[in-house]
Amino acid sequence: MEPFRSEKVVAVVLDGQGSLHAQLTRALRGGILQGQFPPGSRLPATRWLASELGVSRNTVLAAYEQLRAEGFVDGLVGSGTYVAPPMHDGPAPPPPRTDAPPQSAYARRARATYEGSRIPGLRIPGMRFSFQYGVPLTNPALTTAWARALSRAARYTRPDYPGRQGLPELREAICDYLARRRGIRASPDDVLVVAGTQQALALTARVLLDPGDAAAIEEPHYFAIRMVLAIHGARVRTVPVDAQGIRCDALPVPPARLVCVTPSHQFPTGSVMSLARRLQLLDYARRHDSWVFEDDYDGEFRYDSKPLAALRSLDEQGRVVYVGTFSKAIFPALRMGYLLMPPALRADFLAAKWAEDLGSPAIEQVALANFMRDGGFERHLRRTAKTLKERRAALIAGLQACGRGRLDIADSRAGMHLVVWLRGRSRADGETLIALARGRGLGLYPIDPLYADPPDRAGLLMGYCGLSTREIGQAMQVFGACLDELFPAG
Repeated sequence: MEPFRSEKVVAVVLDGQGSLHAQLTRALRGGILQGQFPPGSRLPATRWLASELGVSRNTVLAAYEQLRAEGFVDGLVGSGTYVAPPMHDGPAPPPPRTDAPPQSAYARRARATYEGSRIPGLRIPGMRFSFQYGVPLTNPALTTAWARALSRAARYTRPDYPGRQGLPELREAICDYLARRRGIRASPDDVLVVAGTQQALALTARVLLDPGDAAAIEEPHYFAIRMVLAIHGARVRTVPVDAQGIRCDALPVPPARLVCVTPSHQFPTGSVMSLARRLQLLDYARRHDSWVFEDDYDGEFRYDSKPLAALRSLDEQGRVVYVGTFSKAIFPALRMGYLLMPPALRADFLAAKWAEDLGSPAIEQVALANFMRDGGFERHLRRTAKTLKERRAALIAGLQACGRGRLDIADSRAGMHLVVWLRGRSRADGETLIALARGRGLGLYPIDPLYADPPDRAGLLMGYCGLSTREIGQAMQVFGACLDELFPAG
């Protein structure tokens, strides 16, 4: 858009963002605030300005009317529009600061935690192959089915605020699914629909923790759990895991107010919490009046047996906050999950959710409820599990072929990723391998950001969801060549 010049020979340029009258309003308002249009100066006639800009006169009239309503101009259209006198004396205020320090204790913690953390797993641009964790499985059939479900839901969803707890039909569908697939008996009154695991954890921290309270997490762990708890002000304590899950004999004393676990498929190691450990953890929570946050992030995907019963199914004292998500089962863009509220905390969670966002989007809830009730969701899960099993097998075969005694594969027979250790190699060796691979178009990701205190051992987190079996085979050729160059097999 060409600039125009007022009677004071001041250029005004439309920024191209939004409607034409909004662009013109912003341009004129900015000129007035910056002194380009001094008090008392006459704005161009509406017909002339419309002609200069190539817009309708109504567009200019709307912009002038908005400025008049805001107090920036005076006068009547037809007899001239003039910049109003300043509302205060003295020089113009300085521009707003962009480097202001955090204004609250929460903001200080948030900025320090976020800026000081190494966010793992972000997509590396320019990679031909990427073993990034957390990317969705590309599925044209799902995309088509979801588009139909959204379109149908949009026609029949009431255009009012959704209930803070979630739509009844979705909560009923979630309860039915959990009873059949996860061994959990719950009523729709127990379910709170949330915007994924991240919001579920944030709400749990707000409900259960005051700044300074202790919260225990697994070591290693999903990095966002540590960050969210730290931002909330919790004193985060890490507890080691082994082949049976979190080590209950290492739980904090004095006790933690909240213990966060991934019992069905520990992230990232893949270990499954044994029955004995599950009972010990529930006993710890009961004895110390603590709470357990059970993150069941990908419990749908096991490849050698049926999905395991959740920890919540053993909870007879109401100490477990169970969280499930549709980010892995469907795709992350949906931003939808659910939380099972312990009866004693139901009122607190509902109040916290209301304060957060009033309620989750209604159209997506209706679409998801229909998708679950008509069987589309579980058909999609079966297809996805079959595809992921094939990709997992291709990755394991490729690693075994190129490893030749140099790799240890932590195969959990579940989920969407593998942990791979370079036998006898340091973290520095791992970084060298990652850099070489990236130079050849292969995206590899280290495991050490998932530790609060990482071991001096080279490890990789390899997500296989975003690559086809053919691409995995090609990527393994590059991976093997990098291994041979840096660490020749003995």
